[in-house]
Amino acid sequence: MPVERPDVMPKVRDLPHKPGVYLFKDRFNRVIYVGKARDLHKRVSQYFHPSRQYRADPKTQALLESIWDLEAHTVKSEPESLLLEGKLIKEYRPRYNISFRDDKRFLLVKVNLNDPFPRFQLSRVKKDDGARYFGPFPHAGSLRKTLTLLRRKFHIRTCLPEIPGEVDFRHCLQHIIKNCSAPCVNKITRAGYLAQVKQACDFLDGASGEMLAEFKAEMEKAAERLDFERAAEIRNLLNDLKKTTRPTKRFARQFNTTVKPGEDMVALQEALELDQPLRIIECFDISNISTTHKVASMVCFRDGKPDRDDYRRYRIKGVEGQDDFASMAEVVRRRYSRVLSEGIRRPSLIVVDGGKGQLSSACRELKALGLDDLPIIGLAKEREEIFRPGISLPLVIDHSSGAIRLLQRIRDEAHRFANGYHQILMKRRVSESILDDCPGVSENRKKLLLRHFGSIDKLRVATAEEIRAIEGIGPKLAETLVEFFAKLKRRGQEVEDEKGTVEPGLVESEPGTFTYQLKP
Repeated sequence: MPVERPDVMPKVRDLPHKPGVYLFKDRFNRVIYVGKARDLHKRVSQYFHPSRQYRADPKTQALLESIWDLEAHTVKSEPESLLLEGKLIKEYRPRYNISFRDDKRFLLVKVNLNDPFPRFQLSRVKKDDGARYFGPFPHAGSLRKTLTLLRRKFHIRTCLPEIPGEVDFRHCLQHIIKNCSAPCVNKITRAGYLAQVKQACDFLDGASGEMLAEFKAEMEKAAERLDFERAAEIRNLLNDLKKTTRPTKRFARQFNTTVKPGEDMVALQEALELDQPLRIIECFDISNISTTHKVASMVCFRDGKPDRDDYRRYRIKGVEGQDDFASMAEVVRRRYSRVLSEGIRRPSLIVVDGGKGQLSSACRELKALGLDDLPIIGLAKEREEIFRPGISLPLVIDHSSGAIRLLQRIRDEAHRFANGYHQILMKRRVSESILDDCPGVSENRKKLLLRHFGSIDKLRVATAEEIRAIEGIGPKLAETLVEFFAKLKRRGQEVEDEKGTVEPGLVESEPGTFTYQLKP
C-alpha cells in the first residue's frame, strides 16, 4: 500500500523572513537539495506556488515530487548563508545540487607573522603551520580587490622571497610607485614592518570603520564636483570593503555532524556486509588534464584516520591518451605487485574513485596477482553509488550515515592528493628552462646563470666573457652557451625563411620556456 506524502506547507508558512539555508528531504529522510535564501519564507514558498509547479523544468518537477520534509537554519546575513550552503552541500552531497559538490573551498587570507617580513597570501586550505588565517570569504572578487587595496594602504610587500633582497629586485616596481615599504632597499626594521602588518590584520578583523568613512567622504566630494566616474569607482570599492570586512560567522563544523572514525568504520563494515573488521582502507584516484601529465594517488586511512606516511603518488607511464580505466589498472598493478614483493600488510578494503569501468579494471589486475580475495569497491561521485564486484545493482547508503561520510572523506583526500601532485608537475613544466637542453648545464649552474642575468633574454645576448665571469662557470661552458644560443637563432631564422612561420618545435611559449627537443 503506497504511503501518502506528508503536507509540508505548514512548515513553509512558519518559515521566518530572515536569511538562511533550507534543506529538502525525501521519503527516506535523505537530504536531496540544499539552497540559500535572503528571505527563507519567500524563497521556499516559491517552490510550492501552483504556477511554479506547472511551469517548472523537468529537474525541478522531479525535485518537487520527491520532497517529503524540509529543514531550515537562519543566519545573520546573506554571505553567511552562502558559506553554510557550501558546507552542507559538501556534507550531504544532495543529488539535485551541482555547485559546491567538488573539493574546492572558499578563499582564505594567510599571513605568517613568524616570517622575517610577512606578506599576505590567498589560500583555500587552513593548515596547522603557525600562520594566521582570515576567512573564509564568500566573495572572491571583492576579497582580491580588498587585498590589493590593503597592500597599497599599509605598504605590504608582494614579492616571493622569504627575505626581500635574496634575489634581484630590480624587476619589482612596487617601491617606486610607493605601494611597498621595500624592505629590500629601504632597510626598514622588522619591528616597523610588523607594525604595518598588524594594522592590516586589524583591518581584516573588522577595524575598518575609519577607512570606510574616508572613502565615503571622498565619494561624496567626487559627486559634488560632478566627477561621477570617480564616485562610482569609490562606491564599488566601498561595497567590496564592506563585503570583505563585515563580521561573518565561520561555520567550522556542520550541523549535527561529529566525526567518529571508529563508529564510521563499523558502520561501513556493516553496510558492505564484510566478515572481517575494517582496519586499513586504501583509495585510488586518477588525475589528468589532456595527456600532458597523467598521475594517480593512493591514500591510506588507518582506523578511520589518514595515515599520511603510507600515501603514494604515481605517474602513469604505460597508457596512451586519456584512459582512466587503463590508468587505474596500471596503478593498482604497480601498488599490489609491490605489496606482494615487499611483504607489505594488505588493506582491509580497496576503494577506487569511479564506477563499474574503474572497478572492473582494478579487479582484473588483482585477479592476475592472485589477490582477488581482497575486498574492493568503486565509489561513483555522481550519486555516491557503491559498486561491488559481481553485483550489477549499485549499493546506495543513507547520506546521513557515518559509513558514506567516511568514504567521502577518503575519496576527497585521494582527489586532493592527486590534484596536488598534478599541479606540482605542471609548475615544474612551466619552470623548465631552455637551458635544460644545453650540454653541460646542471641544475645548480642553471640557477647561477638565471640569478646573475635575471632572465633567458639577457643571457641569450651575453658574451662569453660576461658568462665566464660568474663564479662556477668555466670558459668552456661559456663558449658552449654562446654557441648554443647562436645555433638556436640560426635554426629559427632558417625555418622562418623557408615556411614564413616558426616551426612548432621552436615556439617559445613564454620568456625562457620552450616546448621542443633540440636535434643533433
